[in-house]
Amino acid sequence: MTAEGTNLPEPVTVPLHDFVGGPLCVPSTDGERLHDRIATLLRSDTPVRLSFEKVEIVIAAFLNASVGRLYGEFPEDRIRSLLSFAHLSPEDREMSDRVVESAKAYFSRPEDYERAWLETLSEDDRGD
Repeated sequence: MTAEGTNLPEPVTVPLHDFVGGPLCVPSTDGERLHDRIATLLRSDTPVRLSFEKVEIVIAAFLNASVGRLYGEFPEDRIRSLLSFAHLSPEDREMSDRVVESAKAYFSRPEDYERAWLETLSEDDRGD
């Protein structure tokens, strides 16, 4: 069976409520586990649909660990064509868009971000 209008297989739906064991998508460790699941599927060109049905709280750290990291491993067009979201509130959609934009910026120039981070740390040590 293929997704309507494409040659791609039907997406694998990951119900996040079941995946994390409740309505809170909060711990980055859960996000890391989800990232590993998504990455495995994307490597095999399998579409993935993340279902936020029955999820009450999603935080940026969870999305960074699960979705943001993908931008360091896969081309953006591959992620866009294979990863989708369902039942995501408008507020959480906005947050996920910010996470994606931040991840794309970071992974386009990680050395610049690392250098800025180290400079900030050294300023903090000097009391600047």
